[in-house]
Amino acid sequence: MDDAEATWQSWSSELAPSKQAAAETLRSQFEALGATDAPHWARSEIEENQPQLARLMLLRSSLWRCAIDGWAGPGALEKVAAARRLLDAGADRDDLVLLARAIAYEAVFATVDELDCGADVNVAGFDAGWVVVESGEDGSPTGRFLSGLHEDLLTMDPSGRDGADLWQ
Repeated sequence: MDDAEATWQSWSSELAPSKQAAAETLRSQFEALGATDAPHWARSEIEENQPQLARLMLLRSSLWRCAIDGWAGPGALEKVAAARRLLDAGADRDDLVLLARAIAYEAVFATVDELDCGADVNVAGFDAGWVVVESGEDGSPTGRFLSGLHEDLLTMDPSGRDGADLWQ
């Protein structure tokens, strides 16, 4: 047993049985989603009551894999008329994919940054704002807020490169 596993076993053995089961379930879910430090994420969710699983699912699974990396999929660029014209004119597909992914990243970052602000900082005098809240399987809010999403977007890159390839 390595040190990380021993630390996990020591920590989880001190939990109440229901929390032990929840921690093991969370750890398995994080591992299934490819989290590099699943025990850390599960422990944070249990100890700090932070919706880390929802955070990982939103940032990595939904936004990175679909909105950003989805442009690398077969036929994705070809669905955009301007990209199709560029390809027909001899543009390098890999460069266009990189461009599309970089633009998608910037759009996603700007969106989660605005969500994190909770209100439009450029508009005064309106009593309106927003929050991002975790929901349960039935869609009902748990009351746990997902905040600071923009801070973790790069680290959620499923490739493990923290988006470094976007600016090559």
